[in-house]
Formats: sequence, C-alpha cells, structure tokens
Amino acid sequence: MLSLLAQTAPGELVDGLQAIGAGLGYGLAAIGPGFGIGTVVGSAISSMARQPESAGMVRTTMFLGIAFIEALALIGFVVFILLLP
Repeated sequence: MLSLLAQTAPGELVDGLQAIGAGLGYGLAAIGPGFGIGTVVGSAISSMARQPESAGMVRTTMFLGIAFIEALALIGFVVFILLLP
C-alpha cells in the first residue's frame, strides 16, 4: 500500500477521492427522490383505482409532484458537480 501511494503524483489521490465522494453524494441524493416518485405514483394509481372519475385531477397533481421531486434530484446533481474542484 505504501509503495502505491509513493507512485502517485502530488494531489492525485485527493482528486480521485473527491471524485468518488461526489459520485457517492449524488447517488445518495438520488435515493430520496426515487422513493418519493415511487410513493407519489403508487398513491396516484391507488387513488385512480378507487375513484376513476377523479383520474384527470389526480394525474395532473401526480405529474406536478413528480416534477417537483425530480427538481430535487437535479439540484442534488448540480450541487455535487459544483463541489468538484
């Protein structure tokens, strides 16, 4: 292990660890919106099955909710890209 570290250029290990950290951070930031979208769609399908006459309003509200949740994932992506040096 020590010989491996001796062969790296100065700062190369830190740059690699920062890239790995940013990737892990975005992966963790995408988990929350993934669960959120699954919950919203599941609830909307359940609601449409129980009251088919309100399907249009439920579908519109579902797409708005998905858009807001997806915006959180995009914000997480942008933040972690900006954190990379």
